[in-house]
Amino acid sequence: MNYWLFKTEPDAFGIDDLASRPEQTEPWDGVRNYQARNFLRDEVKSGDLVFIYHSSCKEIGIAGLAEVVQEGYVDHSQFDPQSKYYDPKATLEKPRWYRVDVKLKQTFPRVLPLKTIKAMPEITELGLVKKGHRLSIMPVNKQEFDILLQRAS
Repeated sequence: MNYWLFKTEPDAFGIDDLASRPEQTEPWDGVRNYQARNFLRDEVKSGDLVFIYHSSCKEIGIAGLAEVVQEGYVDHSQFDPQSKYYDPKATLEKPRWYRVDVKLKQTFPRVLPLKTIKAMPEITELGLVKKGHRLSIMPVNKQEFDILLQRAS
């Protein structure tokens, strides 16, 4: 099992949106960064656990926990000219973008704030605490995942 942190802007799609979806499940689409795409396509697997992280909002931080229920598959929004995620260079034969499906496991009682995470001396490897790490999808090592989950729950 792997552990991940997926960033989202809650005014576009947040933990409450995931909670309101049928079966509390949703495709995680719209990723348009090659390194994050590679994670989705090649490394994120069914059963992996994912922190849902709210960014670009009043309460920045980890808002809840989800599980990957469908491994990487083609993000069809790349082919739709009406989609904000349309990519004119993508073709059915050579898709460029992938997504996974996630299912809500837990909404935390309160968001675990980024400033709290950065102040935790035991959290040193997570991309959030390193300069220049702005990926929308990032791995979390097991030790740090367990510490953050305990702190957030």
